[in-house]
Amino acid sequence: MNFENMSKEDLIEYIKNINETNNGKYGLIWDKEKEPEKIVEECNKYIPILKEDESKILENGGESNILIEGDNFHTLSVLNYTHREAIDIIYIDPPYNTGKEDFIYNDRYVDENDGYRHSKWLNFMQKRLKIARDLLKKEGFILISIDDNEYAQLKLLCDNIFGEKNLLSVQHIQVRYGNKSLNEKNDWQPVMEYVLIYAKNKLLFKANKPTSDYDISKFKYKINELTKGKRIKLGNRNVTIFKPGEYEIVQDEQLGYNGLKLTWASGSVLKGNASGKFFDKYISVRKKEDGLGVLYKVEGIGEDGLGYRYFTGPKKENATKGVFYSGIPLSRLEELKNGGSEKSLPITNYYDFSPDFGNIRSEGGIAFNSGKKPIKMLKQFINYHPNKNAIVLDFFAGSGSTGHAVMSLNSEDGGNRKFILCTNNENKICEEKTYPRLKNVINGFGNNKALEGSLRYYKTDFVDNKGTKDQIYYDLTEKCIPMLCIKEDTYDLIRKNEQYAIYSNKNNNKYTCVYYDTIGDKYDEFIESLKKIEEEKVLYIFSLGNEIEEPRLKEIKNYRIEAIPQRIYGLYKKLVKMSKDE
Repeated sequence: MNFENMSKEDLIEYIKNINETNNGKYGLIWDKEKEPEKIVEECNKYIPILKEDESKILENGGESNILIEGDNFHTLSVLNYTHREAIDIIYIDPPYNTGKEDFIYNDRYVDENDGYRHSKWLNFMQKRLKIARDLLKKEGFILISIDDNEYAQLKLLCDNIFGEKNLLSVQHIQVRYGNKSLNEKNDWQPVMEYVLIYAKNKLLFKANKPTSDYDISKFKYKINELTKGKRIKLGNRNVTIFKPGEYEIVQDEQLGYNGLKLTWASGSVLKGNASGKFFDKYISVRKKEDGLGVLYKVEGIGEDGLGYRYFTGPKKENATKGVFYSGIPLSRLEELKNGGSEKSLPITNYYDFSPDFGNIRSEGGIAFNSGKKPIKMLKQFINYHPNKNAIVLDFFAGSGSTGHAVMSLNSEDGGNRKFILCTNNENKICEEKTYPRLKNVINGFGNNKALEGSLRYYKTDFVDNKGTKDQIYYDLTEKCIPMLCIKEDTYDLIRKNEQYAIYSNKNNNKYTCVYYDTIGDKYDEFIESLKKIEEEKVLYIFSLGNEIEEPRLKEIKNYRIEAIPQRIYGLYKKLVKMSKDE
């Protein structure tokens, strides 16, 4: 749009049309139709599925993790069926769109002079983030690394997709030392990147906050009443007023459990603390009436079992602040006497990881010079979620740092987290970077011991979305078994022939049983096999409809059943429609 040649009237009309298009709402508008993404458009013709490369299986105990080679829109489409509302944590490090050959759109690098550079990036990200949101559990969250190039646009996009109210934090990450020059011609030296963190539902997510031992060293004050003071009523509470000289405050480091702690009644304390609120409403306003340096003993307040709390009013004529003195809360006191008490700390929004970024080259035994992230940082992010059995997804996997971080964190805290990594194979990155790194971590390399964990390697494949629906269903059923095994976490083959297959998970005695040939002659054999399996099992039975009426299934125990492939195809169609409707 050439605004320079527009008249004032035309410009006003143009702005009016924008507001009407956006329903007058604050938000982000960009050109979504200028150049649609070919990868997404092709999903009208092909249904993405997965095919396993069994030659790349890695096993070293622990949980079965997944690496998928293919475009992440295709892999997210598959996960839309296998892991819908099943992911605890998503971490992604998308292309930063610097214009320096870091972002490919429709098989071409987007350079810094492309007039639709931001629009293409937003088209690309929106479609993937909308699917990603549906993959998260209701108590899950997503973390996205970004720098200045697209931070502002990404923030507005995520506010729209995840909801501004669900923003947990924007973490500021120092990634390089301030004295490290990137470009001497540039007057400005960027040292920061950012991580946007959004919850699926902020009200349901409770962060795993850092803790420290409860510190009693600050409880070092004792107050001696030297007179009876003057008794009054404030806010329906009995209050005793002590003028200067009628009391003394003694500081004694040896008071221990019997000491009092000083807290300033200012700032957020005045709004979020019962004592702070009382000071603000009743004591801060009594300077003229009672004078300066007054001590107030307020009865019926506090959680320390004393039955009262001491406050001091302002000590100077122009002052408005005071302090209050409190003992150790009774709940803390009981914990301390029974061995110890921990206090949770807030998660701050600034971290200096510049030393870790500086020493990142050798991590995982794989050189990777484009956006590699340190596992120390990623472990911190993953550990924000309290679930040690979390499923972690990274669909911009790069060198596989997220998978490395998951296995390392499990080794440290005894967790059973699992990861799903997705990356394309541009410049053979999946084959020559991601997979070799995970192999190094699982088998051990150099002086680094092997970490417990197993890996399954998949590639995206496709079923033609043309012909009759019946034919599409037959083709999709024939090729969907790897997806079913991933969905149910059952990879150990028990039996397979041209008509049915049975898989198990040896760690939890769970079975996945698939019958995919309705005109075959092995159905009786399939039923007899199911009778012998007493453990939990999931039955996937081919059906051109979405219902299964089979009296013989009444002979089977401890199972749930799902018709295939209608649900797979239905979710796929919804996803394609969603991409068109944006």
